[in-house]
Amino acid sequence: MQMSRWYKVLGNLCLVVFGLVLVTLAYMESVRSVWGAAEMPLVGKVIVIDPGHGGPDGGAVSKEGIVEKEIALRVALFLHDFLQQSGAKVIMTRDKDTDLADPETERLSKRKSQDLARRIQLIRKIHPDVFVSIHINSFPSSRWRGAQTFYNPVREENKKLASFIQESLIHYLENTFRVPKQKNDVFILKQSPVPTALVEIGFLSNSSEAVLLASRHYQKKVAAAIYYGILNYYSGKKTPEFTV
Repeated sequence: MQMSRWYKVLGNLCLVVFGLVLVTLAYMESVRSVWGAAEMPLVGKVIVIDPGHGGPDGGAVSKEGIVEKEIALRVALFLHDFLQQSGAKVIMTRDKDTDLADPETERLSKRKSQDLARRIQLIRKIHPDVFVSIHINSFPSSRWRGAQTFYNPVREENKKLASFIQESLIHYLENTFRVPKQKNDVFILKQSPVPTALVEIGFLSNSSEAVLLASRHYQKKVAAAIYYGILNYYSGKKTPEFTV
């Protein structure tokens, strides 16, 4: 009899605990629904990340042998993860060492034309909320360094996006004072039908910056700076400090 009563008490206690768990979960969900849009401005946004070059087109190469296409891809993959963790739907124009040209196309100049055209075709098909292309600069002189964003003035949102990313690069990398630059003759920027920024994340022609760009830690830091720039573009406010 006492054992039966004990099982009954234990059963009632389990029901109470289960009820409390359900109430807690319901409360957490209601809080999430109230604050989600304000605190997670990237939820539901479609963002295309474009690591420049790829395949036979390596892009710029430093005198130390550091190749643009490889660094651009690594930074893009870090950025992909940051954005995805914030609720964005992220699409990469490439996620490995390849281009978008036809495999049988041999002449490099033709491959380059096909590759760029296919990237724009992808943007027009998907019509994302934002398009960010990642590259690395190189000049004949080794004195230049620092990350910089570029935009086409065809729409105001391009400049706005580039400006937020540039501000974030300046703030978080602490090694550049460059400003967003207008470019009218860059195919990707000119042809994209959505808010677009091209980010040159540094100079491979500067030996110290080239070595820095080859560092996994710095690649992640650059990706985080671009991520916060995109976040600020949508939230319209500054974001907190971060560590990588």
